[in-house]
Amino acid sequence: MSIEAVVPFKPVNPKSRLSSVLTKAERELFAEAMLTDVVMSLKEAGCNPFILSTVPLHCSHAEVTVSGEGLNPALNSLIGSSSGALLIIMADLPLVTPGVVRRIISTPCDMALGPGRGGGTNAIFMKDRSRFHVDYYGASFLKHREIAEKAGLSCEIVDSFRLHTDVDEKEDLVELMIHGRGKALEFLKGCGFSLLIEKGRVGVSRCTEE
Repeated sequence: MSIEAVVPFKPVNPKSRLSSVLTKAERELFAEAMLTDVVMSLKEAGCNPFILSTVPLHCSHAEVTVSGEGLNPALNSLIGSSSGALLIIMADLPLVTPGVVRRIISTPCDMALGPGRGGGTNAIFMKDRSRFHVDYYGASFLKHREIAEKAGLSCEIVDSFRLHTDVDEKEDLVELMIHGRGKALEFLKGCGFSLLIEKGRVGVSRCTEE
């Protein structure tokens, strides 16, 4: 039986911190490309992914559920609606591979957490969702670890570069340009992005046609 995996997604005006290098329309297309990469990795890992979207969205790779609630109420409502295993994974993780997903869902513990940069949480796997709830924003990783401890749940911390690397800012595009392989990388290259190495530091530059 495949494991249910939910991917929260904001299709409209996403990734505002990339507005210095991508237009609003480009950011929306880029976000969808990253989402596709995540969904395809989930499917290849044997999960049954669906998208929890803030607005109606067409996706040929997964079912879409629309919720007008905030992230925490929407996810906690979903968690409380059923029992059994559930994986929550963010949509801005284009480096995630099926192997990383399989590593999370094969934890010997009651659950697993995939920390993101700055104290965030990029993935949560629960074998029994009835014993857990989410509390995103701020130092959510610390909050989620505490919630697990108070619930008496054993928890594995999955230390993975590919799971840790969420794409929010221009500097994050470097990792995608170096390590990416999917639709998100194709999109950036199609927009004219390339690696820029100056004085030993690696960045990205964009060449646009006149």
